[in-house]
Amino acid sequence: MSRIGRKPIPLPNGVKYAVQGNTIVVEGPKGKVEQAIPSGIKLETKDGHVHAVRENDSQAAIHGLTRALVANAIEGVTKGWSKDLDIVGIGYRVELKGKNMAVFTLGYSHPIEFPLPTGITAAVDPKQTRLTISGIDRQKVGQVAADMRSLRKPDPYKNKGVRYADEKLKKKAGKTGAK
Repeated sequence: MSRIGRKPIPLPNGVKYAVQGNTIVVEGPKGKVEQAIPSGIKLETKDGHVHAVRENDSQAAIHGLTRALVANAIEGVTKGWSKDLDIVGIGYRVELKGKNMAVFTLGYSHPIEFPLPTGITAAVDPKQTRLTISGIDRQKVGQVAADMRSLRKPDPYKNKGVRYADEKLKKKAGKTGAK
């Protein structure tokens, strides 16, 4: 039996969910999230908690996955998800142009305009070196953060580039002078 799949998901006040075929629609104070769930897993509500119940053991591999997807959707519509990115390097910065465009200056010959998808908001600190991406869909927030990081990945020799705020980097030693 899946340990994660058996854990009950607390259902906060003001959050409603409906299963429509193989899709669950979760509505809460921050918005509405649709999440596809695999067939063979049913969701039941007992005592203010949602339980993921599998029909038979052939769905054992996706039991925990389904529970995690539903839990992420419920947490997204109540608290939301966010990722912090640090921009490190001399002259490297980011600024917001309007509400749905981030403009990066990353040492290339041109600024890079990054359009933000619907449902994603960004905030920049006053120094323009920290970017916070937030939204209600965990997958979309993580994907946008990964796409922004890929614009200029951290250099292992100088540690410059776009990185996650909690990312630990190993700095490599450069070449040493030959005798």
